[in-house]
Amino acid sequence: MFWGLSEALDLYQEYCKAFKIEQTITEEAQNQENANINEDSLHTLDVEEAKQDEEGLPNGEQEDGAADDAPSTGRTLNVLLFGAGDPRHVIKTMAKMYQHKGSRVNFYLLDGCIEIVARNMLLLGIALENPGTYNLIRKVHLFMDVYGNTLLRPPTHQYLMGKSKTMLKMVTDDELLHRLAPQLNIEGLRYRERDGLENAFNFLLPREGYVFNVQEYWSERVRRLLTTRYDYREGAFDWDLNMVLKDRDASQICPQEYRYWRETGIAFTYPEYEQCKPNKTLVTGLVRNGEKYLHRGYAGDIQTGPFCTFGLHTGDKQMMNSVHGDNDYRATDITERNLLEYFHELQTRTAYIHDRAISRKYGSVKLLMGERLSYDECDLDGMRDYDKPWINVEQCKVFFLSADDIFTLQNVQANENWCNFFDLAFVGHNYFPFLKSNFAEVLRDKALLILESKLLTVARKEVVKEFEDKLKAYAKLLNLTPVINYKVLNSKNRILKFKKISEKLQSNN
Repeated sequence: MFWGLSEALDLYQEYCKAFKIEQTITEEAQNQENANINEDSLHTLDVEEAKQDEEGLPNGEQEDGAADDAPSTGRTLNVLLFGAGDPRHVIKTMAKMYQHKGSRVNFYLLDGCIEIVARNMLLLGIALENPGTYNLIRKVHLFMDVYGNTLLRPPTHQYLMGKSKTMLKMVTDDELLHRLAPQLNIEGLRYRERDGLENAFNFLLPREGYVFNVQEYWSERVRRLLTTRYDYREGAFDWDLNMVLKDRDASQICPQEYRYWRETGIAFTYPEYEQCKPNKTLVTGLVRNGEKYLHRGYAGDIQTGPFCTFGLHTGDKQMMNSVHGDNDYRATDITERNLLEYFHELQTRTAYIHDRAISRKYGSVKLLMGERLSYDECDLDGMRDYDKPWINVEQCKVFFLSADDIFTLQNVQANENWCNFFDLAFVGHNYFPFLKSNFAEVLRDKALLILESKLLTVARKEVVKEFEDKLKAYAKLLNLTPVINYKVLNSKNRILKFKKISEKLQSNN
């Protein structure tokens, strides 16, 4: 809940790679590759390092990722995000769509908690915030604050309050929603769910009685989890990171940032920032009670963290350097670098060239963490309105579906609209139990199914292996074909990819 356990994907590119759709390297992609090589030379790399950099481009990141559809047929994909937890795939796919000219993607987001829907809308609103409001770095740090920290910086708090005022108007006024964010569509939500959105955005406003003591909720959750080990929690945190997560392809997470997050819920920190105001987007189960709200406190992840979605890998291999287990850069710094790329591409529709001079090497530095301050609520009337139109990525539309569709969507006999509808479906690990044996009926004859595993959790190896076996057995039940041969490859899989190919298409091939 609140973030996924797998990296952000360019879903359009994943579909093209799975079905080996013919692609060509565009002139823009070639310019980007050359620019990356030139950038390496600016950082005083010697000739041999530059050559290794050029040869070490990750598959699908630089070359394939910048390719365009060769036939230029205007391909349109319908993508279902079934319990993805956050909009990471939407953001990355949107950012990369300028490379796939003439193609379109329709995203259908399905989550069971209306507060998650509201949070996803806010995160998309930050990613697509009007360029005249914030510069790129401030926007990235704003997103990181809301996305992964239980406590916010005062400027982020001020933005969130002002943005929630605008979002409150948008979800109750279809004309305003279409004018400010034409790529969003909430017509699939029931009236009670629209009321839930209104409650969620209203709760973010600084009014008396709208209390969210997230520090208390976090501490209580940690105590219940560790029980008798609570007094030795630093050792427990180090074990989970060094003996479990780092063994599961999460080596980019540094001990100090992980321990601090496990202790406080604050994942992304910088020395010049002070987090002190509660992040109310992490609330669940809001119920109006007169002039106040009742809720379930914090019910999200307290063991893995928000580092896995944007902070484990990057196309800039120099930033992945590690010496004797000490990383040059934290997962926080990798997250910043990747979000800078995606937000730049959303804003300019051009390739991003990263300047490593703005990325600080805090991987092996022990930062001094100050005390978390108390806070005072701001004046509602004095808040700024963030009511400028969002960046409009015309190639993409985002449809929010009702929680009822978790079950009705798979009942294609009663609801024929979903039959043979989706080209690609991503299923979060928490939502796998909701899949039925007829889920393949909502997939088109040539479709890709991506299932998230439990690899990036601190669960025992037997639990992770058992869950992965369930995913493979389910895909076999649906007569789906693995994109790669998982039986031959002894790999650690954050996601499993399967494709549906109808017998008619197989015979034609």
